[in-house]
Amino acid sequence: MLKEFKAFVLRGNVLDLAVAVIIGAAFGKIVTSVVDDILMPPLGLILHGVDFKDLFVDLSVQHHASLAAAKAAGAATLNYGFFLNTVIQFVIVAFAVFVLTKQVKRFAPPPAVATRECPECLSAVPLKAVRCAFCTSALTATA
Repeated sequence: MLKEFKAFVLRGNVLDLAVAVIIGAAFGKIVTSVVDDILMPPLGLILHGVDFKDLFVDLSVQHHASLAAAKAAGAATLNYGFFLNTVIQFVIVAFAVFVLTKQVKRFAPPPAVATRECPECLSAVPLKAVRCAFCTSALTATA
């Protein structure tokens, strides 16, 4: 059983996945820092000193001046400021993955052609076919 586990772990797919998870976690921390420390302070300044982390809806009957006060009192709150930060982080990560995927596809070799077009009915037929499955016309090697 130990040998099977070792063979499983040392397969390329598992190691690649482990590396991707570790790099993804580190990238997530970088994005969180970019959003919290670089993007949100100027945006809060533009919105007259609003800190998104302090935006909340107090669900209790009492009014609390800040999120920290509401949490200290044990009040139920909807913390939509944290949600906005998380949405912005998601958009940044999604855009980074999009750009990365687009660049990787640029360098990938084109897929091998497995079909050709029938000269009679213009249907896609396998390369090795000698007769079209759609119109039954005979296909030449040059078609």
